[in-house]
Amino acid sequence: MTIGAVSSAAAAPSASPADAEKQKLRDVAKQFEAVFLRQMIGSMRSAGLGDDILGSSATDQFRDMSDARTAESMAEKGVLGIAEMLIGQFGASGTAAVRATVERKEGK
Repeated sequence: MTIGAVSSAAAAPSASPADAEKQKLRDVAKQFEAVFLRQMIGSMRSAGLGDDILGSSATDQFRDMSDARTAESMAEKGVLGIAEMLIGQFGASGTAAVRATVERKEGK
């Protein structure tokens, strides 16, 4: 007789809706910081000193992918702290205010 391992999802208690909402807010804030960083890195790269002699569309595509990954990594580490500021702004009291605004606009 064999007994299978219990998955961590089955063993862990389910998170409360408030915790799930906080996690969603954290994820979205980090995604926003990554988008912001990607735009900033792209602007810095385009402000270079001139055209690359060996440049090609493949090189440009690789640089874009590299910039995106760098931005995601920086956002995950919270380099600029934008995500934390957004979480602070839209946290406990901010979430209720945003929800009320959305409901008012939707006519609920």
